[in-house]
Amino acid sequence: MNTWKNKSLLVALILALTFSMLAACSGANNEKPAPSSTNQGSGNGGNGGNSGGGDGGSEGLTGEFEVQYFVGGYGDTWWKHVIGEFQKQNPNLKIKQTAGSQINDQMRPRWIQGNPPDFVYIDGAGSNEAQMVTDAQLMDLTEFLKGATNGDGEKLLDIAIAQPTDYNGKNFTMPLVFGSWGTFYDKAWFKQQGWETPTDFESFMAVSQKIKASGVSPYIHTGVYPYYINGGLVNSAIVSANGGDASIISRMASLEEGIFKSEPVMKALDRIVQIRDAGLIDPGAIALNHTDSQMSFLQHKAAFIPNGLWLENEMSKDVPDGFEFDFIPSVMQDKGEKFVAIPYTASVAIAEKAKNPEAAKAFLQFIFTKQFAVDWAEMTGAIMNVKADLENSTAGPVVKTAMNYFNSDNLVVAPALIVNADVETALQDSIIALLDKRITPAEWGERLEKAAAAARQ
Repeated sequence: MNTWKNKSLLVALILALTFSMLAACSGANNEKPAPSSTNQGSGNGGNGGNSGGGDGGSEGLTGEFEVQYFVGGYGDTWWKHVIGEFQKQNPNLKIKQTAGSQINDQMRPRWIQGNPPDFVYIDGAGSNEAQMVTDAQLMDLTEFLKGATNGDGEKLLDIAIAQPTDYNGKNFTMPLVFGSWGTFYDKAWFKQQGWETPTDFESFMAVSQKIKASGVSPYIHTGVYPYYINGGLVNSAIVSANGGDASIISRMASLEEGIFKSEPVMKALDRIVQIRDAGLIDPGAIALNHTDSQMSFLQHKAAFIPNGLWLENEMSKDVPDGFEFDFIPSVMQDKGEKFVAIPYTASVAIAEKAKNPEAAKAFLQFIFTKQFAVDWAEMTGAIMNVKADLENSTAGPVVKTAMNYFNSDNLVVAPALIVNADVETALQDSIIALLDKRITPAEWGERLEKAAAAARQ
């Protein structure tokens, strides 16, 4: 069983990385310049950062230190900014930046040959975190992260929105980028029409009926890529149906026998059926890809759409005047229950064969501050995996709204549902069949149990 879990996790995480790559490639076309100066605290970043060849005094770290990072939709302004600040704190440290849109493929031979950079941002085409862990290329950070603090004296794990991925009880990476699936709508249009923003399933159904009565489709989705509606609606419904206990997602990911037919899953699917049978889902959505469904949403042919936080930037060239994006993590919880965030992430790590591991650890601690999180939001239009106050920043309204949710105690951050390729296919095919009235929730459960049983073997 453990052997199967390892193999399943390896294959499945590749899918999760695909989602994070999608977010990275489409999430930040409006890259902004770095501020001229910042005050980020200690360059040594707290414990673990006073060596690397130096004496821990005013001269800081010494030796050579190489950082590898992918340059995609988020650009490279933030990376140059934080590396520049780290350099100021450690003037005798020789820092090399190895970056680009093809950097993962270009650097693969060095990783294979055992000559990797010290520090790596795992994102973009050609990246595979699970494979790097399997190939023993990344340092075990489990004990280090337990006590690691930033220059402000805050524990990294305390200020992180999402915790590190668990690989059989060990951590080899730290999430840097945090995104969330959710439901989007036009705030200005809703105000104009007198439609209330839903806060739970009851209010979602009520306002959707009003929207339908006005002649507008309440809900549209990307039927060609069903993981949008799974991430933005179904998975949060399952957590809510489990009393807000997100461990059910981990149980599904581990393909626990019977979990796909369990009471919380059936309750969640029954609510999907309620939405379907009330005629609240655009009937043409099943045939739409992501850009077509998003254009229909922008043109007010539909009021709600499930998507990731990259949506605003991805469609920035097509947004009509006066359109105001707004975001709700989940709409399937009962009245008074917590919102649920289903995340996607991209991580940083330290090479197992790093030549300057002390500098790498210090750099990891250095970048995880609330100020750098504000900088990330302003420069990329996305969210860094740090609970920070963005209200006084120049970040976009969707990012600010999302961060307000993530900073709130009224939110459960669930793990992503990561399963192997065959089970993922079953999940996608089955939700479309359910929405198309070809199967019942019970038959959905039977399909997934069959796929899970095959994967366990």
